[in-house]
Amino acid sequence: MRKLFPVLLTAMFSFISVSSHAGVTLSGTRMVYDGKQKESSVTVNNPDKTPYLIQSWITDAGKEQAAQEFVITPPLFRLDGEKKNALRVVLTKDTLAQDRETLYWLNVKAIPASDPNAKDSLLISINSRIKLFYRPAGLKDSDAESAYKEVTFSVQGNQLTAKKPTPFYINLAELKIGNKEIEDAGVIAPFSTENWTLSGHTTSGTVSWKAINDFGGKTESKSTTL
Repeated sequence: MRKLFPVLLTAMFSFISVSSHAGVTLSGTRMVYDGKQKESSVTVNNPDKTPYLIQSWITDAGKEQAAQEFVITPPLFRLDGEKKNALRVVLTKDTLAQDRETLYWLNVKAIPASDPNAKDSLLISINSRIKLFYRPAGLKDSDAESAYKEVTFSVQGNQLTAKKPTPFYINLAELKIGNKEIEDAGVIAPFSTENWTLSGHTTSGTVSWKAINDFGGKTESKSTTL
């Protein structure tokens, strides 16, 4: 009976076809909402021939709850094959901090249309998520470009600490101490500190880092000696 079970399982899945598509793409890997503007937008592109149902929403970065400060339109629509459409993000509640950036997630779920000719098919929806930074009107883009250079580092025992004295988020693309890279270094919030646990006891050396800029590219490397 034990030998028969894998055979039955294989036979069962042989009748199920999994829809395989390239999937929808977004025009950017992040969105910076300029507080001086009335709205911001990102384009959803469908390179496939099959249509998708597109659902989009915005969540708080920390709480993973629906954001009340923004609306996104259209929140639900059909995107036909080889077509594109823009998602508009509008600030509806001007209650956000004006002395620093605020981070959200912009979520886009693509649900493929079912194939009427497929008797049994497994449809897989894909959820894309990009960072949405709200940048108040009083903060300059030029200052955001150089903000990653203002981060200072220190080490004590097996703890590496970064101190961030500016009002911008720093999304680290690369962080190294000596020749050892710290995986998934993450994001440093405005006016905050971030800590990483090192595998060994290090009290000196060189820390180097790169950040991701507003356009999704990597900045030049910056380094400092501990």
